[in-house]
Amino acid sequence: MKQPYERPTLRKLTGGLPGKFGPRAGAPAVETLDGVRVAELVAQFGSPLFIISERQLRRSYQAVQRAFATRYPAVQLAWSYKTNYLNAVCRTFHQEGAWAEVVSGMELEKALLNGVPGPHILFNGPGKRRADLERACEVDAVIHLDNADELHLLLAVAEGRAPRPRVALRVNLDAGLHPQWDRFGFNLENGEAWQALGRVVASGQLELVGLHCHIGTYVLQPAAYATAAAKLAALALRCQRELHTLVHYLDLGGGFPSTNTLKGAYLPATDTVPGIDEYAEAITGALLAAGFAPDERPLLVLEAGRALVDDAGSLIGSVLANKRLADGRRATILDFGVNLLFTSFWYDHHISPARTFSDHTEPTVLYGPLCMNIDQLRASISLPLLAPGDQVVVHKVGAYNMSQWQQFINLRPNVVLLDQAGAVHLIRAAETLEYLQQLEQVPEHLR
Repeated sequence: MKQPYERPTLRKLTGGLPGKFGPRAGAPAVETLDGVRVAELVAQFGSPLFIISERQLRRSYQAVQRAFATRYPAVQLAWSYKTNYLNAVCRTFHQEGAWAEVVSGMELEKALLNGVPGPHILFNGPGKRRADLERACEVDAVIHLDNADELHLLLAVAEGRAPRPRVALRVNLDAGLHPQWDRFGFNLENGEAWQALGRVVASGQLELVGLHCHIGTYVLQPAAYATAAAKLAALALRCQRELHTLVHYLDLGGGFPSTNTLKGAYLPATDTVPGIDEYAEAITGALLAAGFAPDERPLLVLEAGRALVDDAGSLIGSVLANKRLADGRRATILDFGVNLLFTSFWYDHHISPARTFSDHTEPTVLYGPLCMNIDQLRASISLPLLAPGDQVVVHKVGAYNMSQWQQFINLRPNVVLLDQAGAVHLIRAAETLEYLQQLEQVPEHLR
């Protein structure tokens, strides 16, 4: 029999590169995180909700440690505190063997409270106050000198002090990247770094133990690290030869990318970001070829942050409402915005529905709940037609979001840790209005 006529339909597919069976529009549902159901987490802790995977924290740390330690004889990771302040995160990395890298007096005290010995704290940053330097000297932290004024201030602090404060010099250099990061540290090419090193050694009041550079952030060129490592090693050898001072460690900083996709990128980060082994090969290859005697090779220090924690963080949120914009595009309003997901300003975060829907998807603009026009999380993402109350999961949010979040319009939510056994731990409680106002004081005439 003749088949009934079916009208043809055209459907736009926006799924990126095709797979084995052709392109797929939208992201598959993510109903569990580390084996725990998203719906159960929301029922117990509310929405929005940050999730930290302890299993992924340890897995990321071990992968970076293994990549470098299998290529170079002495490697030490120093956890970058500013990337995520939560004590549970910091202590997980310290359990794995990480030192602490801090950039303020507040972070220094936080590291000490987390049980990090002073000698295992590297104190970076351009804004150290006299009280910060005195505290660092008191606990024997290593001070990374950033500028000449700070050097002179530390010499005043160190006067008559025993033992001598231990210092490293932060160096900025041309590693072939544009723009060059020259805001921090002493410049190598114009001779400023060498002059500062001579001042440190000649003073007799400070003990030079290291050299440090940090060439940028989200650096996608491993070869730039090779250049930086070679230049820093050459400077260390010159110190040994001309200043008769052995440099005990070379700190290559951080800046290693995660697999989050930068806004405007032509391809997803999973296709473009080099693996950590490529960075390890570049850095260690340059150090091994630098000319150090085998028994005088400096310790290699790395201040990894984003590469260690980004993949371990997720953010669960709920749909509040849907609307059509003036140009006909679908817009979905979520219960979290740029106040919690600060990195949405530079990443196109991967976002998944938290349960299975039909295959029908539509390009959608994602907004947060803030009464600000800039509160846009994604300009366009292919998602199923979500209804109020449905949940989504934002992936790879562990870096910077929980240290740069804001109490703007909405209070900050719960944060939970999923341990390696699948148990759920509240590691930071949701804020209350009472908490927000506890430091405020109202003048008597306004009561």
